[in-house]
Amino acid sequence: MTPLPVWSDFFQEIPDRLVPLFAVDEPVWHALNNLKSFIRESIRPNLPDAVEIGVPLEKPLVILPDGWLDEGFEIICDDTVSRMQVWSEGEMIPEAAVLCAGSVFMDSRIEIASGTIVEPGALLKGPAIIGKDTEIRQGAYLREDCLVCSGCVVGHATEAKHSIMLTGAKAGHFAYIGDSILGSQVNLGAGTKLANLKFGPGSVKIRIGKGEICDTMRRKIGAILGDRVQTGCNSVTNPGVFLRPDSMVLPNTTVKPGIYRARAIIRSG
Repeated sequence: MTPLPVWSDFFQEIPDRLVPLFAVDEPVWHALNNLKSFIRESIRPNLPDAVEIGVPLEKPLVILPDGWLDEGFEIICDDTVSRMQVWSEGEMIPEAAVLCAGSVFMDSRIEIASGTIVEPGALLKGPAIIGKDTEIRQGAYLREDCLVCSGCVVGHATEAKHSIMLTGAKAGHFAYIGDSILGSQVNLGAGTKLANLKFGPGSVKIRIGKGEICDTMRRKIGAILGDRVQTGCNSVTNPGVFLRPDSMVLPNTTVKPGIYRARAIIRSG
């Protein structure tokens, strides 16, 4: 029988905090089975007391390791700096995170690490964990049970739900990420949709070898994209797509369910 794919087939390294999610001998999609409980057990919520649940922020807030600020700071986020900076009393605060005016939080169970910015118009549900130096851009919709690692981008009009984004994964524009795992440095082209629910009844099944079908036992599963996978604009993955590292999906391509080799190039037709 063909071995089931495990996390090391897709990801070179897992952040230490996430190691309990990815058992060595379990199929890689089992991380999604464990995600809900993992987030609830490990989250360290740190939203400022000034955040009113379900109400857009009236003014920006800064999260610090030991508290928060609602005044007495300056935010620099333009072409004069390589990344966002927060200054207070003449000193830069490198560990600060920024919640912009107009952002909305629907749950207090949200953890936001240093260097991260949540832009105006973003809406975040919880529980959710967001790592360092990440951008949650204007119009992003982060739904429950998302784990976003450091250096990621959840972009304009992008929706993510019950998914994992490993270090440096980016979905900059008009994407849907449902019940999926994005490896390190994955980049989703504008309009990429990782579909997670098949049309017919039952769980998602995938072909793992000649004549061999594996039942994931999941009603919803999107895509598992290995490190450095790239998708072109307006591409779509069907439920149960597993792309090994360095693969590429060309623009306007619909990817059939299955497990693909490393460095595959997938095109329409």
